[in-house]
Amino acid sequence: MKQLLNKSFAPAVALAWNLILVYLVYMMARLEYYAENASYFDFTLEIFQGGLMFDTSAILYTNALYILLMLIPWHRKENTSYHRFCKWLYIIVNSITLTINLADSVYFKYTMRRTTSSVFSEFSNENNLGSIIGREFLTHWYLVLLFALIVFALWKLYAMPSLNYRTILYKWKYNVICLISLLITIPFCVAGMRGGFATAVRPITISNANQYAKRPIDAALVLNTPFALLRTYDTNVFVVPDYFDNEAELEATYSPIHNGSLSSTPSPLTTKKNVVILIVESFGREYIGALNRDLDGGSYKGYTPCVDSLIAHSTTFRYSYCNGRKSIDGMPSILSSIPMFIEPFILTPASMNQLSGIASILSDEGYATAFFHGAQRGSMGFQAFSRATGFKEYYGREDYNDDPRFGGDKDFDGTWAIWDEPFLQYYATKMSEMKQPFMTALFTASSHHPYVVPEKYKDVYPEEGIIIHKCIRYTDMAIGKFFKKASKEPWFNNTIFVLTSDHTNLSDHAYYQTDLGGFCSPIIIYEPGNPERKPEIQDKIAQQIDILPTIMGMLNYQKPYFGFGIDLLNTPAEDTWAVNYLNGIYQYVKHGHVLQFDGTRTTGMYSLSDSLMQHNLTGRLPQQQSMERELKAIIQQYMYRMVNDKLQP
Repeated sequence: MKQLLNKSFAPAVALAWNLILVYLVYMMARLEYYAENASYFDFTLEIFQGGLMFDTSAILYTNALYILLMLIPWHRKENTSYHRFCKWLYIIVNSITLTINLADSVYFKYTMRRTTSSVFSEFSNENNLGSIIGREFLTHWYLVLLFALIVFALWKLYAMPSLNYRTILYKWKYNVICLISLLITIPFCVAGMRGGFATAVRPITISNANQYAKRPIDAALVLNTPFALLRTYDTNVFVVPDYFDNEAELEATYSPIHNGSLSSTPSPLTTKKNVVILIVESFGREYIGALNRDLDGGSYKGYTPCVDSLIAHSTTFRYSYCNGRKSIDGMPSILSSIPMFIEPFILTPASMNQLSGIASILSDEGYATAFFHGAQRGSMGFQAFSRATGFKEYYGREDYNDDPRFGGDKDFDGTWAIWDEPFLQYYATKMSEMKQPFMTALFTASSHHPYVVPEKYKDVYPEEGIIIHKCIRYTDMAIGKFFKKASKEPWFNNTIFVLTSDHTNLSDHAYYQTDLGGFCSPIIIYEPGNPERKPEIQDKIAQQIDILPTIMGMLNYQKPYFGFGIDLLNTPAEDTWAVNYLNGIYQYVKHGHVLQFDGTRTTGMYSLSDSLMQHNLTGRLPQQQSMERELKAIIQQYMYRMVNDKLQP
């Protein structure tokens, strides 16, 4: 090793070697984290693979300045003082991150998750931290010793760039080589910080760790603490308001805990029907002709003949809404009955709370569960979230490609995912191979920017109206073919189907461009094997977070469960409601009106018949006070349960 390090190193080579050493430090810290808490974890190869991605992000963030200093094209930096400074910067930064990782291994057993930036506010008023830390140092003396050994090894193995490197190159050659190295390094650093190069991959957050963990608790082992702190810094979006001082009063006004049975020994699930949820990308209520009979003076036909036909045999709702404006908002709302307030739930520290959802509830009742998304694994964080909420299986683009019965990667749309038509056929096929009862969910992708359809359908679905309309027609056709195939399967008549959208999208009608209109999503419940379920459009207010409670009601589920929504089919129309959040304003829909509330006061009150929201009725209606009170209870329950990890009954 000494002979290797005594050789002349170019700055880029020395940098690469030193970063490899940091990877080894992070890996040793993870192994120590596991050893300290081995009884909690199931260490797998998948955890190791996921850990590399999160380590890469943390290493590049914390060593960004060091990387820049090593590669900056400045000839005069090649001197002993400059590189001694770089070495000290490297050692100090990575010693701090090592300290954080080792210390958090001790703290884990109290929180069962990686420490996030909320720890600073959590202990901001404590005056005895010094004694606590001192005691822990003595108790965990071996961690202090391990720290010292690792830092010593890091110091000794550090590769110092050879100062002779400057003398063997002309100044301009040296600067050019450093500049090229820097330009090559920058995109790789950005990709490493984000978690990948792919178009469909958002910057990774702590919730993405669930993609590599069999259980939510294992996600802590996938992560590292520097990453968790960096990703949650300045994102403390959940502050518990004090609208209600009395807990009993708060619970009486609103509670997200549903008690399926008053019996102390609830009976098991009595109706084991399959549950299939189709989350259709951008499939707003605006595009559906059957839900817009009065639009354009009654002449509006829409772009969804197949879904219109489905609605003729289904239960739908006149006023139905999504709970957010992004795909990552729709997933928690639909599958776990968690709305989006302030920031997407998936992107907040609360995403590491103990979660439940339709999949986990039904999995406990013996259901097989699977989530389908035609994009690459990891896209949008869906695989991680689906696993965290109880889906046992996940099928994505890679799984579709591996199935010889289908077209493989030639069915990839070139940007996001497998085209909807073939992937929906794959979805139906895979369900036919599952043991009943099963619960599945599918997220489509084709009705999305850049708004294209397969080449063979370009003349079938030409440009019309706005650019998304041809995609809506294509996806509608794919949905029609899905139900045609599913109707021939033996499980079809024993299945509850729910169709909704993740959010809305482009609009060419003023009604759907208002504060509330932008949240208009369909909620369609189709139960082909139940002749007692009469098709109708009910005059109720519905929202995505109602899907979970409604399904539990349809299955006669009798145990307590968690969900912010309500059972639509067993709640009177006057008691149905919806809530969403838009640019600092909470919108609460009930009693034929929408109330807008900024967290302190009501800023708007509009009748639902005032479709363009032109007449503010604030202060004029008797129901304003009760609606504001109910909304405050919802907000306080939400914030309290997010902050205190109370997302289960």
